[in-house]
Amino acid sequence: MQRVETQIAKLINECDYEEVTKLFYKLSGGKRLRAKLILKIAPDHKDAPLLAAIVELIHAASLLHDDVIDEAMTRRGVESVNATQGSKIAVMLGDVLYSKAFTELVSFDKEVAKTIAASVTALSKGEMIDVKMAENFNTNEKLYLDMLYLKTATLIEAAAKASALLAGKDASSYATYGRNLGLSFQIIDDILDITQDAKTLGKPALNDFVEGKCTLPYIYLYEEFSADEKERLVSLHAQTLSREDATWIQKSMQKHKTIERSFELALQLSNEAKSVMNEDKDLVSILDTMIKRTF
Repeated sequence: MQRVETQIAKLINECDYEEVTKLFYKLSGGKRLRAKLILKIAPDHKDAPLLAAIVELIHAASLLHDDVIDEAMTRRGVESVNATQGSKIAVMLGDVLYSKAFTELVSFDKEVAKTIAASVTALSKGEMIDVKMAENFNTNEKLYLDMLYLKTATLIEAAAKASALLAGKDASSYATYGRNLGLSFQIIDDILDITQDAKTLGKPALNDFVEGKCTLPYIYLYEEFSADEKERLVSLHAQTLSREDATWIQKSMQKHKTIERSFELALQLSNEAKSVMNEDKDLVSILDTMIKRTF
């Protein structure tokens, strides 16, 4: 991973603006899941660290824009750029990172570059769909999963496919692996938003629901509820929750096992990814680590 960090530093320094450098290094690097995936799939290709750095810049840019859209004051337990510098700076920093990533991407083979570029269009569309969906309580599981694929899984899918193209491997199988990894990863994130405490999350528990997001546990809960309970749940959507209401939601989820049902889908997707990569112990290990994580 040091090769990737070196490439990221090089790209940021080439932007030749001290403010960009200063603000970028205040961002949390996160798990670098996409970069690790690229290095696992194309470990010996000389351009794999650069591709990984490009994808990490794209991911960072998307998070900067997400935080502005969601008016999020924290990111991974630290103050977001929009909280400390304002939304204009956060958007412009994201634009700089996107632009630099695409500048470097054009040096790659056309298929590799197109794979990554198309995923950025898809994730941007997914963000728009997510914003529209938050306007109302969504009860449609397929609609939610389609949005999740675009917003979250598509860049992981693209990272896996593009690195397979670099390494001369079966791009289709690796794309399937990346897609399912991305979907299951986000479903686990959605579960942790409900089951973990504020200290662990770096934000209040049930924050997704307060922001208007109806993740799978809420969709499944709605399906189990009586008419009166459905009405109460919908009335709480995108509202600040009292302790009583938050406790009611969490206890109802325990009663109807909607967390378990969501986890079962994440596990199913993970197992499908394993089935196409069962001979690659490193990629199977990534799935095992992801599905068991508590943060």
